Amino acid sequence: MSINRRSFLKSAAAGAAALAVPGSIAAAKNNLIPGSATGQDMASAGRSPLGGLSADLFSVHPFVESNPDAVFIMYTDVAAKTDSAAIRSAGMAFGRSVFVHSNDETAGIPLSHRVAIKPNLTSRGKWQDGYTVEGTMGVITDANFVEGVIESLKELGIAGDRCHVREVNGTENLTEGAYEAMGNRTGADVKVIGTDVNSLSSDKVVWRDVQDGVWFQKIPYLWPVNAPDTWLLNIAKFKTHGMGLTLCAKNLQGSIASPYQRHCTAYGRDMGLGAGTVQPDAFSDIQSNYYRHRSSIPRWDRPGNGSGGIWMETWATRCLDNNSVTHPGLHIIEGVYGRDGNFVQGPHNGLARDYMTNIILFGKNAFYVDIIGHWFGGHEPGNFGLFHMAAERGMCKTINPNEIPVFEWRGDGTAAQKSLTELQRYPLETYYLQRDYRGQDEEYWHLCNEPYQYAATGVGSGSHASEFELRGPESFILDQNYPNPFNPTTSISFSLARGGRVRLEIFNSRGEIVDRIVDGYRTAGTHLAVWHAHNLPSGTYYCRLLYDRFQQTRKMTLVK
Repeated sequence: MSINRRSFLKSAAAGAAALAVPGSIAAAKNNLIPGSATGQDMASAGRSPLGGLSADLFSVHPFVESNPDAVFIMYTDVAAKTDSAAIRSAGMAFGRSVFVHSNDETAGIPLSHRVAIKPNLTSRGKWQDGYTVEGTMGVITDANFVEGVIESLKELGIAGDRCHVREVNGTENLTEGAYEAMGNRTGADVKVIGTDVNSLSSDKVVWRDVQDGVWFQKIPYLWPVNAPDTWLLNIAKFKTHGMGLTLCAKNLQGSIASPYQRHCTAYGRDMGLGAGTVQPDAFSDIQSNYYRHRSSIPRWDRPGNGSGGIWMETWATRCLDNNSVTHPGLHIIEGVYGRDGNFVQGPHNGLARDYMTNIILFGKNAFYVDIIGHWFGGHEPGNFGLFHMAAERGMCKTINPNEIPVFEWRGDGTAAQKSLTELQRYPLETYYLQRDYRGQDEEYWHLCNEPYQYAATGVGSGSHASEFELRGPESFILDQNYPNPFNPTTSISFSLARGGRVRLEIFNSRGEIVDRIVDGYRTAGTHLAVWHAHNLPSGTYYCRLLYDRFQQTRKMTLVK
């Protein structure tokens, strides 16, 4: 049986065909652009274009762009969630290293475009006893982090009033969540618009057709989301929810006008949507897909139209319809601090709790970012139906976190590939599909961390493995620096088939070593280094990679 309208699977799979695989990582590295300098250097340089890069275009760092299958993790160093200055600095450091000027007229974004920003500003739940503003900070994306990101975009030349923060839920976050004050400081247009779509003027709504949707035929978005000449930035929060962890894919539902954003409405209930906006066979198609999935997706057999597997099938269907027509330029999980439980309720004497997790996850594909996000939250991603359904609809080609390349991203624009076994996890408990184990109920707040056999599903490790082989490099490679010529900073990428001591040396045309930018042990995988040639004259330089008996050299040109 087909997933939805019979042509969908074929067209969706074709739309995902451009996803990179590890074999393409090395080939794509020639598109690298310089990483940022330190915050001090960048401020003094005024984020000016480097190496002749256009002052009129910006982009996500091309190392990220050229690896759309990868997920990047950046660590922050914030001692307390109330340290607004430190969180603002973390957002700015992130933005300075990830957003750069571009000379790619095809992929670069004009600085004159609008930037739509979608944080998680869901309602914070004042109905709960014990509610406090500080106690519920982790319910939403931190406004100080968003402020830092906006300020980094302004340094590139994007006017503050070209940044539009949009959300349909949680008007209290304008004051209690400090978003209104943040908008005043940055000049950004910040709006929480919970008004019914029928009460909004036509210039405040962007309607998009959903080709071959299962639930939706049309979706209304809060302008300027999905409007022409608009670039969308998705900034989710590292927190749990009834759907698992509320991360990037789900966060996008808050960019939809009311009442169409109510994806969590139970199966069989009419959401009160307009004529011609819902597929006529939506409920029967969802039910058919649910019966088909019930035997293969863990926990999907949990009964209940408003709390069980078919409820999850309904929510995930609407979520995937939305993601099929909404394509942010970057997906981010702000995890300076993370939150377990559900809004205010949680496993700590009935309340949720925030933890200093100090991570930022980001990437080009919402589902890969969310899969790694669930893993970081202490859960096994194969136990969540959303990822199975996304793979089935061609939105990702694996649900196995071990098959997704993960890079540690540093504030100076350097990166190193990591194994998940090297990384710390931060268990956050949820009430997602509480399971009955042989008559003994699972704890209401729990981790979905039971082992999952990915190969048995044919997704990622089984019959599809040949389509999506996310392996490490099989050889040693030193890529050409980019840009070249450059002034005064350039990025250099190299790949190692095995871990070991590595030296990356820079020498001049007379053969004299002028810098050594890498000298020490590096793990197998792909690494990104940055060379700052501030104090050197124009001329020809050479970069040499040394590993055991292997060496390779690239010619570089510094033009000041």
